[in-house]
Amino acid sequence: MKKVIVGSDDLYPCARFAVEYLKERGYEVEVVGSLKTGRPEPWPDVAHAVALAVARGEADWGIVVCYTGTGVSIVANKVYGVRAALCPDAQTARGARLWNNANVLAMSGRLTTEVVTREILEAWTSVENPNSSELQNIEKLEEIDRTHRRR
Repeated sequence: MKKVIVGSDDLYPCARFAVEYLKERGYEVEVVGSLKTGRPEPWPDVAHAVALAVARGEADWGIVVCYTGTGVSIVANKVYGVRAALCPDAQTARGARLWNNANVLAMSGRLTTEVVTREILEAWTSVENPNSSELQNIEKLEEIDRTHRRR
């Protein structure tokens, strides 16, 4: 069973829907931030918790949500080994997985409806492995990551 960690800085409908959608499809889901406490939480803390869990292998992939999705994606991408992608639609989500091997999905709590969340998650989960034509680019990305890793 795949494990997903989902974090949100507020109780956005898309974040709550994502948790229920994934559970219905058999994923093991851990929640952090507002989804756990029921109150607003600092978006840097939420994104950092999700990113660390993914980087440590405690979750197969993660979802982060804040008002715009930008802040949580910036924070998540500061954690070595995390490739967070801000995805406003299904095609962007599919491409992020297929061509960039993204492992954290970032969404805007303001813009993302439950219908769009479903489409994004269907596209994201439809990709099991990155496109073999992009493996060389993904390897370059990982080398850049290693080069700039803080010691």
